[in-house]
Amino acid sequence: MTFTKMQGAGNDYIYVDGAKNVIPNDQKPLVVRKLSDRHFGIGGDGVIFINPIEGADFEMEMYNADGSRGEMCGNGIRCVAKFVYDHGMTDKTKDLAISSFGRNRYLDLTVTDGKVTMVKVNMGAPILIPSQIPVDESKFHDRDQIVDFPIPIEDRNFRMTCVSMGNPHAVVFVNENEKLADYPIEKYGRKFENHPYFPQRTNTEFVHVDDRKNVHMRVWERGTGETLACGTGCCATAVACILNGYTDDEVTVHVLGGDIICRWDRESNNVYMTGPAVTVFDGSVEI
Repeated sequence: MTFTKMQGAGNDYIYVDGAKNVIPNDQKPLVVRKLSDRHFGIGGDGVIFINPIEGADFEMEMYNADGSRGEMCGNGIRCVAKFVYDHGMTDKTKDLAISSFGRNRYLDLTVTDGKVTMVKVNMGAPILIPSQIPVDESKFHDRDQIVDFPIPIEDRNFRMTCVSMGNPHAVVFVNENEKLADYPIEKYGRKFENHPYFPQRTNTEFVHVDDRKNVHMRVWERGTGETLACGTGCCATAVACILNGYTDDEVTVHVLGGDIICRWDRESNNVYMTGPAVTVFDGSVEI
């Protein structure tokens, strides 16, 4: 199987042209786990298959490192755009339509010396209705949104804001006197991921607000653990910051792997994300 290893702000995946490398769907979870292993495989936060599809230019079929299917990946979709352009599969640089889990996103590509370097993605409207995120409807049936809601985890009482950007996120804000670099994210992230409030598990963002335009964030991704970045998590973080009155409508989210700019256009109710897309290497592997 041929592949390309790529990363967006350190969020790294193995990218496969699904038309050239056909793998039966029932075998994909095992293949994904094998390839994602950083010691015995290629290493990555998961695997993304790029497939032909009707109704869009391409399909992004994304899997987490544990072999579970993911609905959406913001950093991944930027790299898909770079993959298809750099490999000559398209010459579009505006409104490139990529489908993930039946929902199209539209991307604008910045090309330098014939290669894509930055990508802007219209991530669509943030989903705030609890049952659609989803969270346990029996607990939140009387709420239109979950903003600054208390949730006890281990020895702490967190306050979470829940947002879906095609996949579920719980955003929590750390105290001003706490250092995000030393934060015990594994201890709390794993508990959030598997909390009974979240029937499909959840990604969790731990956020420190710097000022009206900048925040720092660390993320625990369901099915993978802590990653260097999460594009949908950056978008969810920006929305949560705005809903809580902490920032302006455009926020630079500083993650371990770099910076991602997110803007919530309240008039159109679309979230726009801009960030890098980088090829690490190409290769082939026996599966």
